[in-house]
Amino acid sequence: MTEAVFTGPADVAARLEAAGYLSDPAIATITYLAERLGKPVLVEGPAGVGKTELAKAVATARGAQLLRLQCYEGVDEAKALYEWNYSKQLLRIQADRERTWDQTHDDIFGRDYLLERPLLRAITSDVPTVLLIDEVDKVDFEFEALLLEVLSDFQVTIPEMATVVATRRPFVVLTSNNTRELSEALKRRCLYLYLDYPDLEREKAIVAARVPEVPAQLADALVRVVRSLRSLELKKSPSIAETLDWARTLLELGYDSIDEGVAASTITVLLKHRTDVEKGLAHLAAPAPAPGSRSVPPPRR
Repeated sequence: MTEAVFTGPADVAARLEAAGYLSDPAIATITYLAERLGKPVLVEGPAGVGKTELAKAVATARGAQLLRLQCYEGVDEAKALYEWNYSKQLLRIQADRERTWDQTHDDIFGRDYLLERPLLRAITSDVPTVLLIDEVDKVDFEFEALLLEVLSDFQVTIPEMATVVATRRPFVVLTSNNTRELSEALKRRCLYLYLDYPDLEREKAIVAARVPEVPAQLADALVRVVRSLRSLELKKSPSIAETLDWARTLLELGYDSIDEGVAASTITVLLKHRTDVEKGLAHLAAPAPAPGSRSVPPPRR
């Protein structure tokens, strides 16, 4: 597999767009620097703004394989790095009963009995690789310390074998939804990128790129509705993916415009909590302010 190296931020932007991801100058610059400096990228921001999609697009743009470690509370070394194939080892021991333990040990603790997980697989890979460590803010500090060791030297020590050093460093993307503060030590080892919801024009461009059948007037209207919903205090604001789902929904149902009835019948594509749906419907049913009028905030209690 031939690795396609980025030649500059403009090249990054063009190749990400070809991969279906519309970037901005900050995204293109940080992605370029991450490759040139050999540093991981920590991408933070609210859920649904394209953090995971960025890693996928980088893999496509670089002609690299994508390895993903989905983080969750309780993930440990065995799920992230490696573990031994105990069943296979036991069968080998039973088949070699006539041999001593010293004779059998080196055989059963070899690569044939090792189950590589995403972190080790990324280090041992001899082809271009993008390693996605998704939702790293869900792991505990002990696992974060393990990541520090791996990301600092790109090597893993396997006590029964040896230290495995990467011959080809992977391009690493860590994503975080800010559910907890990450350690300064981890942040120090990464380039930092914050992704927020896109502005109006960029979100319309995303809709046009991903759902090109949507008329420009309908794309403008639906993006404006989504952005107005994001201004509310919701449990979960509509993501970019949900904007795209809504665009496809409106197309499928044959709508070419959005009124209160259309919004009410399809709002659950955007909002996934009952209280959010109620707030959203009340918001969309409220009359728009008259031109030149000023909204008065509610009194503080």
